Amino acid sequence: MSTAESGLVIVDKPGQMTSHDVVGRVRRLAGTRKVGHAGTLDPMATGVLVLGVERATRLLGHLMLTEKAYDATVRLGQTTTTDDAEGDVLATVSAADLDEVAVRAAFATQVGDIEQVPTAVSAIKVDGKRAYQRVREGEVVELKARPVTVHDLTVRDLRPVASPDGSRLLDVDIAVRCSSGTYVRAIARDVGAALGVGGHLTALRRTAVGPYTLDVAHSLDDLAEAYAVLPIAQAARAAFPSVVLDEQHAQDVRVGRRLRRDLAGLTAVFAPDGEFLALYEPAGDGLAKAAAVFVG
Repeated sequence: MSTAESGLVIVDKPGQMTSHDVVGRVRRLAGTRKVGHAGTLDPMATGVLVLGVERATRLLGHLMLTEKAYDATVRLGQTTTTDDAEGDVLATVSAADLDEVAVRAAFATQVGDIEQVPTAVSAIKVDGKRAYQRVREGEVVELKARPVTVHDLTVRDLRPVASPDGSRLLDVDIAVRCSSGTYVRAIARDVGAALGVGGHLTALRRTAVGPYTLDVAHSLDDLAEAYAVLPIAQAARAAFPSVVLDEQHAQDVRVGRRLRRDLAGLTAVFAPDGEFLALYEPAGDGLAKAAAVFVG
């Protein structure tokens, strides 16, 4: 039986590693196979990757639904097969005539509740197979638009750059805060299309997943020097509203009974001694039901 502590490991993922690679590294550091992640990052991307260890792996499905934040660079004037720098260039169009006001206005159209077509090389399953697998096998994949929310998109800087053939391109640094399921690569693609020059993502750094930011993230080298896990009780308090129960109600939670509590949403419930017991959600009529129980 593993003696690894249940909790979250917040990693600052380096570039050119898959999320699965990071999971493998943390499995070795934690001494357990029971490690998972709350949403992947592409190999080219860096930044916050939230991993759950032991019982905390059951928190991950709930954390995946929280909002995320990114810093990114969009290159206007080039389209690629993957909507990012890892794909082959399909076309290059001079962006020399792009006006800054028009560029900022195009990015502004991506804010709010939008219908976004995911990039074809996403992990979305099509008839049981990942879209990116179908693309690699030569299939033409057309995904349906999905509702996503971009809470905020800030254009920070615009920089002219030259392509190898001498064409003038435009790099745009942006900061995005969005709902889970939003593809920043798709924002790059759609803004480029709207401006008539094409676009793709050249850099992506995730700065936050829910309440977990780069400030609390550790590099893999740092974790190898001093393995750090955020205990499951602290992780739950940081991510969800919390309620401390009396002992009688704590016993009800231990066996998954409903509580007479009027909760506003998914809530972490604790025993009087601070032990994290479960996540509870509204059940109507002033009752709350167990969404996930973490104790026996």
